[in-house]
Amino acid sequence: MGSEDQVFNLMKLLDDGIKQAETIESKLDSYDKILQGVKEQMEMMKEKDTLMSVRNQNHQKLLAELENLVKQLELEEKYSSSLSNGDLSTPNGILDCTAAAQQLQRCQHAAIHPALKKMGAAEEQLRKFNQLASSFSKRLSHYLNNLFIHQGNEMGETLSRQSSDLRLPPHNSSHRDLTPYTELMAWLKQSDRDAFRQLTKVYTNNLSKLYVKEIQFFLETAKQVAVGKGDKSRLNISGGRLSGSSASLSTPMDAKNRAGSVHSIDSASVADGDMAMRHLFDQVFDKVLSELEPMCLAEQDFCCKFFHLQSGVQQAPKQSDVIDEAEDTGDIWMKQKPKITIQLAEDDSYPREYIVENLGEGLTSKVPTWQLRQINDEIRSLLTDLFPNLQDDLDGFIQSSDRQDGYYSMYMLVRMNEHVANTQDAGSFLSVTFASSLVKIKRNFDKFVQQQIKTIEENKVSKKAKCGIISFVHTFEDFANQAEVIFRNSERHTDLDKAYQKLVAAIFGSIQRIAAEHPKTPKEVIMMENFHHMHSTLSQLKIPCLENEKKEAKAKYNEYLSAYTKERLGRPLEKLHVFVEGVNAKMNQGVKPEEVGFQLAFSKTELRKVIKEYTGKEVKKSLENLYKKLEKHLSEEENLYQVVWVSMQGEFIAQYKSYEELIRKCYADSNITLEFTIDNVLEFFSNIAQSH
Repeated sequence: MGSEDQVFNLMKLLDDGIKQAETIESKLDSYDKILQGVKEQMEMMKEKDTLMSVRNQNHQKLLAELENLVKQLELEEKYSSSLSNGDLSTPNGILDCTAAAQQLQRCQHAAIHPALKKMGAAEEQLRKFNQLASSFSKRLSHYLNNLFIHQGNEMGETLSRQSSDLRLPPHNSSHRDLTPYTELMAWLKQSDRDAFRQLTKVYTNNLSKLYVKEIQFFLETAKQVAVGKGDKSRLNISGGRLSGSSASLSTPMDAKNRAGSVHSIDSASVADGDMAMRHLFDQVFDKVLSELEPMCLAEQDFCCKFFHLQSGVQQAPKQSDVIDEAEDTGDIWMKQKPKITIQLAEDDSYPREYIVENLGEGLTSKVPTWQLRQINDEIRSLLTDLFPNLQDDLDGFIQSSDRQDGYYSMYMLVRMNEHVANTQDAGSFLSVTFASSLVKIKRNFDKFVQQQIKTIEENKVSKKAKCGIISFVHTFEDFANQAEVIFRNSERHTDLDKAYQKLVAAIFGSIQRIAAEHPKTPKEVIMMENFHHMHSTLSQLKIPCLENEKKEAKAKYNEYLSAYTKERLGRPLEKLHVFVEGVNAKMNQGVKPEEVGFQLAFSKTELRKVIKEYTGKEVKKSLENLYKKLEKHLSEEENLYQVVWVSMQGEFIAQYKSYEELIRKCYADSNITLEFTIDNVLEFFSNIAQSH
């Protein structure tokens, strides 16, 4: 900066620098423009790559979807051929048709997007499947329809040649022939509900006619065997299973001599013939229930599987049914406990459908309860259609048997209760049928007991002869012996206990009525003998519910034994007794015992006169006359002569001792004694008893 030239040079250098910088900046601008074009091209290339990737993915998805659509809507030719022309009469043909139907069902219900179903090809394919399904449904329905009719006719012809054995013909062969079509029925149920329902109706219509004939023939045969007209060998069962065998009854020997009506406990006969018939009926009725039970259960199991009505109830814990009686209500209900309880009323106020579904805490099925109820209702409805007359036929057999012999109601009550209790599914058709019949049997039993009570209350005895043991007292003994064997170890023993109490109450009341009315036999004798017999019977039976009645019978017996003894013995030393009463009266008036003898009417002389009238000979004669009166009053059947005689002996000795004590007390130094001693009295009673 020291000279002008240097400043000029510096300015020139700066100008050159500026030009160089502008040149460089121009080059950089050109480079920037080049790079800007490359950036745009790179961005375009990236966008094109993304579009190509999306397009490729869409192509792959579309291809996969189309392949899946084609695969799911593709039905192999062999399946189409089986559905159109497959043989439904051979095992292999059935298997081929079943597989083809399942494949067709898979195609019809393929899991594809609803929008794809609108494609023309898809619509055409689905239309083809529907036509194929409709065609196969008609062909299958027609074949099974004819098969059901053929089986019903064929088995009906077999029924006409049915064996005379007391058993129901099995349907195993029919079920075995139809079982291969089970999966086809499942396909039909889902594919053509109307055709399925129609086939179900054809099956029930044809089989129900067959079952009605079989059951009616079977029950008619059972009636013939039960009345002894049929061959007992038809039973074809072991008697060891029959816990209520009446053959083991202990029957009093004189029971055979008491003829009577089968409907009257007052005159019921327990003769060997009656016992044998009742034992036979017990076997027949048990055989009837044992044949009906497997038949119904087998048909129910088959229908559940074949018509696909399997109920979730079967997954519940196994339960047993206990039948109990409601005393004052007609409601019949079930509550969930370790056991199911069904209350049976004595009146008619109970609903027809009284078994309700209760699945229990152990149910694992995910099916809603209402749906299970619907399924179970379908099963019962189907079985009701198959066995339309079973309830009426069974009730008819029960009523017919009850009219034949009222005792049969006891056998039926025990047997039916066993079978109801052993029914695993409390809501099944069989359980409902048996439980309904059990209610009717219980009513018959109640009517039978009521009839016996009426007969007891209306009983009349002959007034021309001495009474003895009244017939209904004997008959109760026979009744109880039989009933205890029939109800042994049975849950229905509570019903029998209630009947016992009603019968015994009626017997006690009628004994007193007859005792008061009978003109020839003293009331005390009738009461004493009959209550003695009742006490003896109740002691032998050892029935817990009749303990109070047994004690009452003993008390009544002792009461009237004492009353009869005092009444009939009276005062055999009458004049002496009057004398003693006079002495006691004086002492009660204040006269001292030692001063009584100074009374003129009660002097020692008067006492000796009275005593002389009762010699040992006279006393013995008086006692002999007394024993003869006993023989007129007492019955040989009960044989209480010795009991009453010993009682009179005790009473006589008690009177003797009272006289002797008074003489000792009031006439101490007189040496006055009776003409006979206590030893003489004992000898008199003993000799008289031995002589008779």
